[in-house]
Amino acid sequence: MSTKETKEKAKSAFGAILGTHDEIKLPKVGDLIECNIVSIGKNEVILDYKGITSGVVRGRELHDESGASDNYSIGDVVSATVLELDNEKGIMELSFRYASHQKAWDELEKIMKEEKLVEVRVTDANKGGLMVKLGNVMGFLPVSQLTTKYYPRVEGGDKSKILAHLKSFIGKTFSVVVIDVDERESKLIVSQKSAWAEEQKKTLAEFTVGKVVEGKVTGVADFGIFVEFGENLEGLVHISELAWQRIDDPSDVVKVGDKVKAEIISVDDGRISLSMKRLQKDPWINIAKKYKVGDKVRGKILKINPFGAFIELDKDIHGLAHISELSDKIIHSPEDVVKVGNSYDFTIINLEPEQHRLGLSLKTYKKSLKKEEAETIKETKEIKKEETVEDKSEDKKE
Repeated sequence: MSTKETKEKAKSAFGAILGTHDEIKLPKVGDLIECNIVSIGKNEVILDYKGITSGVVRGRELHDESGASDNYSIGDVVSATVLELDNEKGIMELSFRYASHQKAWDELEKIMKEEKLVEVRVTDANKGGLMVKLGNVMGFLPVSQLTTKYYPRVEGGDKSKILAHLKSFIGKTFSVVVIDVDERESKLIVSQKSAWAEEQKKTLAEFTVGKVVEGKVTGVADFGIFVEFGENLEGLVHISELAWQRIDDPSDVVKVGDKVKAEIISVDDGRISLSMKRLQKDPWINIAKKYKVGDKVRGKILKINPFGAFIELDKDIHGLAHISELSDKIIHSPEDVVKVGNSYDFTIINLEPEQHRLGLSLKTYKKSLKKEEAETIKETKEIKKEETVEDKSEDKKE
């Protein structure tokens, strides 16, 4: 009998069986089905599907990613993916390899929906995050999804230092939750931050916005400082929340190991934001008693930017002199007129306590100085003129 005749006969027999099993739904190509192992050969395994048809797994399709197929025995119930409904033998062509892949991704979908906490092992790193392995599937843990404890605190954002920090985690195991699964694109994204938030929900419930905490500085970065408090909780004091005055380098204010007090200003998705300056009296509230528009003041240049210079009037109050207020001539840089560390006289031209803004002008001060000098010279000339007239009057009397 030819192969074609064998195939047709098998089809006919299969159809006859189906005629007596109308309630049985036939699988489709791509379906993941459960079968019983009927026989195990050197290069193929024969399976039975619900007593209505058979299937074969052979060649490269015998070996799955987990290696479980190497230990199968006759009678075992196993999962296989349908590659063909009707091969040259008139039976289904099946795959353990695809089945393993499908089961793995189906399980990942389930883990994500259940927001289940799982363990991943870090296998590699790049500047964007960590490559991790969950079961037999490779995934990615972005830098943005690391907890503050593991986040790369690299001053100046040096990319090579960030990469070195991330590579130090290779081989470590992290607790994460799955936040994105896409089998078609083989994309698996996990989050350590979300897992931490889930674990710390009860603890975080005790730390509400407005609560004052005391802790230890665990890290200093160019954008702020990290403070550890409570039971392994950590919050960030952004550079803008360190003090009421302008801070250019957080290390000028605190160092690692310092004990500090701070107020919780937000708790968002497990991320805690703190403020140290809110525990201090706002020096701008009563600034009107100390300074007013038109006052002549002396201040030290703290920092120079292309648009102007930041000036310290006292330890709490800093002002800004825009580049246009430094000279009545056209200048290309504030450094053409002022130098960091030097002190100069200015006139206050703008004061907005609510916005913590104080505008200063060097050119206005110089103009007022020239005006005063001119008035003084004028007054001196008038006095001399009056004295001359009086002298002449006395001479006439004599």
